Amino acid sequence: MWLMVAGALAVPAGSAVAITGLQQTAAHRSTLRVMLAEVENAAWQQNALRSRAMLAKGLTPEIAQLRQEIDEAVDTIAVNFAARDPDNPYALAVQEAFRTYDDAVDYEFDLLEEGDLLAAERVNEYQADPTFVALRAALADAAQRYEQQAEQAGRQARLGTVLILSGAAAMIAGLVARSHRVRARAFRRAAHQATHDALTGLPNRVLLHDTIAQAIATESADGSHLALLLVDLDRFKEVNDTLGHHYGDRLLIQAAQRMRDTVRDGETVARLGGDEFAILLPGVTGVADVAAFAARLQDALQAPFDLDGLSLTVAGSIGAALHPEHGDTADELLQRADIAMYTAKARRTGFAVFDQSQDSTDPRKLTLAGDLRRGIDEGQLVLHYQPKVDAQTGRVLGAEALVRWQHPEHGLIPPNDFIPLAEHTGLITPLTRFVLDSALKQCRAWLTAGHELTVAVNVSAHGLLDLDLPAEIAERLAHWRVPARLLTVEITETAIMTDPERALRVVEQLHALGVHLSIDDFGTGYSSMAYLKNLPVQELKIDRTFVSSMTTSERDAVIVRSTVELGRNLGLRVIAEGVEDIATWRQLDAAGCDALQGYYISRPVDPDAFDTWLGSRQAEAPAALA
Repeated sequence: MWLMVAGALAVPAGSAVAITGLQQTAAHRSTLRVMLAEVENAAWQQNALRSRAMLAKGLTPEIAQLRQEIDEAVDTIAVNFAARDPDNPYALAVQEAFRTYDDAVDYEFDLLEEGDLLAAERVNEYQADPTFVALRAALADAAQRYEQQAEQAGRQARLGTVLILSGAAAMIAGLVARSHRVRARAFRRAAHQATHDALTGLPNRVLLHDTIAQAIATESADGSHLALLLVDLDRFKEVNDTLGHHYGDRLLIQAAQRMRDTVRDGETVARLGGDEFAILLPGVTGVADVAAFAARLQDALQAPFDLDGLSLTVAGSIGAALHPEHGDTADELLQRADIAMYTAKARRTGFAVFDQSQDSTDPRKLTLAGDLRRGIDEGQLVLHYQPKVDAQTGRVLGAEALVRWQHPEHGLIPPNDFIPLAEHTGLITPLTRFVLDSALKQCRAWLTAGHELTVAVNVSAHGLLDLDLPAEIAERLAHWRVPARLLTVEITETAIMTDPERALRVVEQLHALGVHLSIDDFGTGYSSMAYLKNLPVQELKIDRTFVSSMTTSERDAVIVRSTVELGRNLGLRVIAEGVEDIATWRQLDAAGCDALQGYYISRPVDPDAFDTWLGSRQAEAPAALA
C-alpha cells in the first residue's frame, strides 16, 4: 500500500503540482499516515471473525494476536493495492506477490492449528520463506521503476518525489520486514506450543510420536535396539488431592528435571499427561541396558522432593518395550510399554519389560489392554445395578454395582473380557477407583430421592492388598456424604489367601470405618475356616454355581443349606446369587437365607432403568412377591 500510494502521489507531482520543498513532502507523509490508519482499521474489522474462529480452534491468545498482526500487515496491502494504482503492472506484480505470501502464511498457521507440525514446517520452508523472498524482489523492482519515473518528471519535482519515494520505500520495507519477523516468531512459538508440554517444557505426546517414528526409520543395522520407557509417579494423586495442584505442579516440574538429568545426549524425555512421562533410549544393546537405566532413574526419583519446604518421597513405576522385539511402530511401542508399566505397578516391582508371550496369541486382547486405560479416562465405562431383596418379604435392600465397558468400536464388552485384563495389566486400581466413586455417587442419588439402599462393590485381590484403599474409601464416603453402613465391599476367599496378613490389615481398617464386608463366591475358592473365623465380615454370598441348580441337584441343595447354616451360626447374613425362578427363591427362604439376587428378580440395569424398576416394585405389595 505504501508504495502504491507513493506512486499515486508521484504522478501529479510531476505534472500538475510542483513539490519543491521539505514542507510539502512532510504534508504528503502526514496524508500517508492518515490513509494507513484508515486502512488498518478496516483490516482489523475484516479479520475479527477470522481471529475469533482461530481462537475457538485452540491457539493461545498470544499466538492469535501475533497471527492477527501478520494478517493486518499483509492483507491490508494486498486488498488496497489495485484500488490505488489498478493499471500499473509493477503495482499488480507486488499485489500478486503479497497475495501469494499471505496464502502461504495462512496455510502454515492452519496446519499448526490442526496439530500437523511436520506439514507446517514444510510449508514454512518451501512456501512461506520463498514467497517472502519473491515479495522483497517485487518491491525492489517496483521501487526502482517508480524512481525512474520520478527522474523523468523533471528536476523541479525531483527532490520532493524522491523524498516521498524514499520515505514510502523505507516504510514499506519496514512493514514487510516486521510482518516477516512477527510471522517467524509466531511460527516458532506456535510450533513449540504444539509440540511441548506447557508446565515442564518437555516434548509432548505429538512430538514423542514423531521422534519415535524417526528413530525407527533411521535405526542402525548394527544390532542395537530402541527402547521406550513409560514412567508413572506412584504417589502423585495423593499429593495432588491432599496438598493441592500447586504442589502437584511443583512435583511434576522437579520430577521432569530429574529425568532430564538422568538421560544422555540423543535420549528424549517427554510428558504424556498427568503424572505419566516417557523416555526414548536409542542404541541400547538389550534388556540389561534398559534395566540398568531404570534402576538409575528410580534412584533419582526416590530422593526426597522439596516442595516449598515440605519434603516428600515419590517412587515411580516403569514399563519398557523394545524395538523391534515388542513392536514395529510408535503406537505399538507406546501401547506395550503402557502394559508393562501397569504390570510393574500391580506387582510392586517398580520396573517391568513387556512380556510378548502374555498377549501374542490374542491381538484383540492386546488392543483392548491399550484401549482400557483410555476408556477409563474418557468415561466409556458405566455401572449397571442388580437388586438385592429380602428373601421373606421381597423388600428391596440394595444393589450390586457391576461395571460395563461401552467401547466406541466393539460395543458393550462384558466384564469377563476386560476385568482379568485389568488385573493383569494393573489397570484394576483406577478401575476400582472409578467403580467406587460412581457407586457412591449413585447411592447418594438414591438417598436424595428417599431410598436408603445399600450398594455393593467388588474389590479384587490387588485392591484388597492395597493399604491405601481404606483411606480412599473414607475420602469418597465423605465426599458423597454416604453413611459407611450403606457400602458393602465384596471380597473373595482367593483374594484373602493371596497374602492373608496384609489382607487382614486392610479388612480391619475397612471394618473400623463402618463399611460392611461380604465374602463373595463363597465355597468356590481356597476356603479357610480359620481366616473366616477371624475376619470381621458381616455377610457370606453363596455362588450362583450352587444356587442355580439346587432345585435339580440334591448335592447342590445340601451345599447351599449347609452354607446358610454355617453363616447363621457364625452370626453372618447369607445372600444367594443366581436366583432364576420362584422355586429356587422358595427353597432358599425355607433354608433361612436372608437375601436374594438373580435374574428372576432383575437383570443388571443402568441407573435410569433401576429407578423405573424400583418405582414399579414399591407400587406392589412386597409380601406378595415372595
